[in-house]
Amino acid sequence: MVPTSFPIILPSGRKSRVLSASALLICALLCTATAVRAEAKPNVLLILVDNLGYGELGAYGGGVTRGAPTPRIDKLAGEGMRLTNMNMEPQCTPSRSGILTGRYAIRSGTYSVPIASAAEGLPQWEVTMAEALSDKGYATALYGKWHLGSQQGRLPNDQGFDEWYGIPRTTNEAMWIGSNDYTPEQRRPEYIMAGRKGEKSAELKVYDMEQRRVMDAELTRRTMAFMEREVKDGKPFFAFASLTQPHFPTVPNPRFAGKTGHGDWADVLAEIDFNVGQMLDTVDRLGIRDNTIVIFASDNGAEHVKPWDGWAGPWRGAYFTAWEGGIRVPFMVRWPGRIPAGRVSDEIVHGVDLFPTLARMTGARLPDDRPIDGVDQAGFLEGKTEKSAREGILIWVDNRLQAIKWHNYKVHFYQQENMETPAIKLQLPFVFDLYTNPREDEQKRAFSSWVLGPMLKMMGAFEASVKKYPLIPMGTPDPYQPPVAAARQP
Repeated sequence: MVPTSFPIILPSGRKSRVLSASALLICALLCTATAVRAEAKPNVLLILVDNLGYGELGAYGGGVTRGAPTPRIDKLAGEGMRLTNMNMEPQCTPSRSGILTGRYAIRSGTYSVPIASAAEGLPQWEVTMAEALSDKGYATALYGKWHLGSQQGRLPNDQGFDEWYGIPRTTNEAMWIGSNDYTPEQRRPEYIMAGRKGEKSAELKVYDMEQRRVMDAELTRRTMAFMEREVKDGKPFFAFASLTQPHFPTVPNPRFAGKTGHGDWADVLAEIDFNVGQMLDTVDRLGIRDNTIVIFASDNGAEHVKPWDGWAGPWRGAYFTAWEGGIRVPFMVRWPGRIPAGRVSDEIVHGVDLFPTLARMTGARLPDDRPIDGVDQAGFLEGKTEKSAREGILIWVDNRLQAIKWHNYKVHFYQQENMETPAIKLQLPFVFDLYTNPREDEQKRAFSSWVLGPMLKMMGAFEASVKKYPLIPMGTPDPYQPPVAAARQP
C-alpha cells in the first residue's frame, strides 16, 4: 500500500511538516507537463501574399508612402527577424514550387506559369513541405492560391494537405467573366474549389470579380477556424494562408473600398494588413504565440500590369525578370524565445530554404533521394550565427539561367526589362556590385570579373547534379519515375 504521507528528515534530525504524497504527485505532473510543452512541435503559420513588391510595407519604406499604413505587419517585423535580401523565383508557379519542395523549380518542370493542360503543375513524385509535416503528425491546410496544377491528382489535397479551399490557378482569370466576347464554351472559367485528402476536390462556384473582391476575407476566416479547430484537438498545425492580393486585378474588398482615400492599391494594402492582423490575433487568443512560427512573405517581386503597378522600393524591375525588383521580397519570421526580436539582416536567403529550415525546426524529414537546393537556415534565424548558410543563388527566369548572385555581386547573362519584352542573350555578361549599384545600372557596371569564378562553380555544381538527377520536363504526366541509371551514378 502506498502511504499518503511521510516525514521529511532535515539535516538537524528534526521532522518537518508532513508533505502529502499527492502534493508531490501534482508537482511531478506539472513538471512533466511543462517539459512536454517545451518539447511540443511548433505550429507553423505561413502567410504568402501575391505580387507584393519589396517597397510596399511600412517596414520596407512603404506603408504611408503608398497611401496606407501597415501597422500590424510592421509590428510583426519588429517581433521577429526581418530580411532585406530574401529572394524568390520571379514568377508565381516557380516560387510556390520552390517553397514547398526546397528545390529550384527548373528541376520539377514548374519553372513558369503554366498554360492549362492535363499535366500542368507539380508532379506527384515531388515531396512537399506539407507531406513532410503531415508525416510528422501535423494537421495541414492550404487556403488560397495554389497554381501548381488544376487537375484532379495535382491539387493541394494530392500533395500533403489535409484540406484546402481556394483557386487552382491565378486571380486575373476572374476578369474573364463579363469581358467582351467571352463565353464558357471558348474556355471554362476558373472555379473556387475545395477538397480533402483522399477525396476528389469539388468545384464550388465561379471565380468572378465579385468573388475576387471577397476572396481574401474568406481565406482569412478559414485559416483562423482551422487554427482554432486544431488547437482544440491538441494537434500541431501547418496553416498555409496563400492570399490572393495584391495580384491584378488589384481591387479591394467592399469593406475597404474607399477606406484610405488614396485609391484601390492603398485600400488593398490596408486590407492585407487587416487580414494579417486577424490571423495574428487568433494566434494570441488561442494562447499559442510562443509555440507558433509565423512567416510572412511575398511570392515574387512587384506587380507590373498597369494600372495596378506595384513598387519594388529601391530595386529595379518587377516580376518575370532577374532584376532585384523581380526576386527580392519582404520577409519576416517570428518565433518568440527562439528567434530574437528586432533583428534585421541583409544576408542572402532563398525561398527554397524554407522547407529545410522548417524541417529542422519541426523535426520533419527531408527526402534524401533527390537534390535539395534549399539549405537549413535555422541557426541563422535563431541568432546562433550572423551569417546565412548560403553564399549565393541561381536565378532562373522561365527555363533560362538568367543571372547569379554571390555575396553582394550579381551577373546577368540575359537582359530583359519586364515580362513583356524578350530576353536578349548578352555577348558579355553584366556584372554589378549591388552595394555600389543597387539599381543595376548598366552605366555603372563592375569590372570585378574574378567574381565569375565562384559563380561558375555554383553553376557547375548544379549541372553536375542534373547529370545524376535529370530535370523533369514541363508537362510530364504522373506517375513520374526518375531514371534509375542516372540516379545510381556516383
